[in-house]
Amino acid sequence: MIQKRLFDEIGVENEDDLSQKLESFEQAVVWGTDWTTETIMNQLIKGNIDLQPKFQRRDAWSVIAKSRFIESLLLGLPIPQIILAEKKESKGKYIVIDGKQRLLTIRGFFAKQENDSFKQLKLTGLTILKDLNGKTYSDLLCYPNFNQLINQLQNQPIRTTVIKNWPNESFLFTVFLRLNTGSIKLSPQELRQALHPGNFIDFADDFSINSNAIKQMLGLDSPDYRMRDVEIVIRHFTNIYFLEEFDGNLKNAFDETVFKLNRDWITEENRIKTDAIQFEESIKATIEIFGEKEAFSKWNGISFQGNFNRAIFDIMCYYFSNQQIRNASFGKNQQIVAEFKKLCEVDYDFISSFEHTTKSIQNTAKRFNTWGEKLAEILGIKILVPTLVNNRLKIIESKNG
Repeated sequence: MIQKRLFDEIGVENEDDLSQKLESFEQAVVWGTDWTTETIMNQLIKGNIDLQPKFQRRDAWSVIAKSRFIESLLLGLPIPQIILAEKKESKGKYIVIDGKQRLLTIRGFFAKQENDSFKQLKLTGLTILKDLNGKTYSDLLCYPNFNQLINQLQNQPIRTTVIKNWPNESFLFTVFLRLNTGSIKLSPQELRQALHPGNFIDFADDFSINSNAIKQMLGLDSPDYRMRDVEIVIRHFTNIYFLEEFDGNLKNAFDETVFKLNRDWITEENRIKTDAIQFEESIKATIEIFGEKEAFSKWNGISFQGNFNRAIFDIMCYYFSNQQIRNASFGKNQQIVAEFKKLCEVDYDFISSFEHTTKSIQNTAKRFNTWGEKLAEILGIKILVPTLVNNRLKIIESKNG
């Protein structure tokens, strides 16, 4: 059985990446309304609320959790509000800021058995309305004694907050991050996926789901509902294509990568798909060298910590996605592991670059340059390494090798 891997929650996007002026909050229009379940369902079916069928692959809720949400609606119990933002380019159409799981559940419950892109929800595990267990919405329509419940469900009000005239994406990210403070943290990748649809992000989504190497690396047996697997793909392409442009703002770097590769998909598709294969090979090589549990984690002087560390992932996949480096590494696994451990023990700045302010230019340069120079020394070959030049990252030939 696959054991899901824990993530080090460092080196992730947060409010530090956002720059927001007070005027932005005065510009946005926020209003609340009580839409009924039937109204929300109609908005979903018409496609006015952006809820792609693909989102079903990343369900965070079990069938029982979904069933009990529907049971709450049937019983008229209060439920959390849904928050939407009106699309700037398309009035009357919305992206979901908060409430995706609830909307997916509603859409699934009202789905038709045939010719519907959403999988029909069959109620399971209800503890109050036990007679409904095993039934779909279509089943309920066949029994007159359920008419009152159906009316209750369709007319149940759901508090919905709509944000209009929002000034910029940073405003929505601020709302999103604040909503998730103190509760289960969700990845900003979900919002990025809604704001920047396109061929590249669709590819990244599909690739992350289908890649056995990514699943092994992250200990996943199904798509990550927090979309950290997609974020990892975007992160890698940011590193190998645009590292010299990195200015310390991770959110902007990911957004720019998605924007450019969506825009240039027609001309860049073959290159991206070729590099995606090399990306998978880099994961396999790192796992082969370090071991499945040890790869991509910190060495604390006694043992590998085991948690997935994004900053270590960055430097491993950056170099091992190069076939020449992988070939030169053959037969030197023990030496590579030993030198990585040694750096973690004797080079305080190197280990610190995985633990503190991992997004800064200085720490980014430190870990990429130090590990690149060490690999060049071990393998006896020249390697292109990111180096700090005039406080910017510049990719130049290694001194070692």
